[in-house]
Amino acid sequence: MSWRVLVSKIPKSKTLTPKFPSLVSNPKPNLSIFSSPFSTSFLITKTPKKYRKKRSKPDSPRTKPVQNPHLESILQRDSYFRFLTRSKSFLSTQPEHALRLDDTGKLYRELGFPGGRKVSRFLQRHPTIFATYRHADNKMWVGFTKFMEELLLEEKEIMNEMESDIVNKVRKLLMMSKYKRIPLSKIHHCRLLFGVPDDFRDRVAKYPEFFRIVMEDDGKRILELVKWDPLFAVSAIEREFLVDEDRVKKMFKFPVKYVKDLGLEYDEMKKLNSLNTLPMVSLYSDRWRFDLWSLEAEKYRIGVVHEFLRLTLEKRASIHHIVEFKEEFRLTRQTYQMLKKQPQTFYLAGTEMNSDVFLKDAYDGDGVLIVRDPQVVFNDRLHTYDQIQEGELGYGDDTT
Repeated sequence: MSWRVLVSKIPKSKTLTPKFPSLVSNPKPNLSIFSSPFSTSFLITKTPKKYRKKRSKPDSPRTKPVQNPHLESILQRDSYFRFLTRSKSFLSTQPEHALRLDDTGKLYRELGFPGGRKVSRFLQRHPTIFATYRHADNKMWVGFTKFMEELLLEEKEIMNEMESDIVNKVRKLLMMSKYKRIPLSKIHHCRLLFGVPDDFRDRVAKYPEFFRIVMEDDGKRILELVKWDPLFAVSAIEREFLVDEDRVKKMFKFPVKYVKDLGLEYDEMKKLNSLNTLPMVSLYSDRWRFDLWSLEAEKYRIGVVHEFLRLTLEKRASIHHIVEFKEEFRLTRQTYQMLKKQPQTFYLAGTEMNSDVFLKDAYDGDGVLIVRDPQVVFNDRLHTYDQIQEGELGYGDDTT
């Protein structure tokens, strides 16, 4: 197909009348700019896109890391042992601690490995913990080794010895909650944080003087507090304040807003800010009734998170586990930003969308937990055994 370019010419007999008033006063206007028969659209008036300077993208909340090598390494350790932790927890609840190998692909979330992968690849990395064997039905099954079964018995003994401490932790959680009641499903979901055994829902019946299970209309089971104990209604912050008042004063900061023209010295600023920082709000009270965005309500939420972390085994928790109790503890969507303003006490490892909250004073300078619970000691031993290669312990792949 041929193309024709039609160029219209302006007759000489006709004159152009300028459309702009400034051109009317000019007796001899330059009309050549109006009568050009050619287009100038081919001229490049902007820098081509490929030559433009690229703007740096802002850090995404999903990828923006927070720098701290010691505590960040703990998250890397958790990632490395994720399959061990989740598979151990899931298999322990199965009959005879075994699962058909064909069913593992559907349970990749429960077992802690990526979907679409073969579980056999992950089992090979943990030869002292997991083993595969052929059952009487001629199907391949996954279970624990004999060595791991002995470790599970040892872990059960530790939990039995620590049962009274576990019960007290749950009692304090209920006393901190808004209406002194928490769904059992939430406690079960966060059981590894507090060292709560998997069969805690059955053990509740042993303590009718402390707990009561209420069945709601939708079938949800709620754990309620039966008896209030004033001896437990003292937070860790209040106990530490009696021992070292100056240290507690430095733990939190709620600065007062003021103009720079005041020209305050550092000591004067410190005294002024202390008016907002102290006194802290008691957690075991009805102070949750404060206005949601008031300073007192923020103090209350900060104290609740601090006490929540004190009750955990490793004095840390995922931000998702903390926010899971937002209704019971009256937390808000700004929990991450609220904790970020208290760097003296909390350290937020990982990314903003998937972070872990640490109590800084519970760890030494090398990122080692100062006071370790017996269950933490057991988990560290388990991680050590898990890295031992097959045959080094003298056990085979026998399962019980």
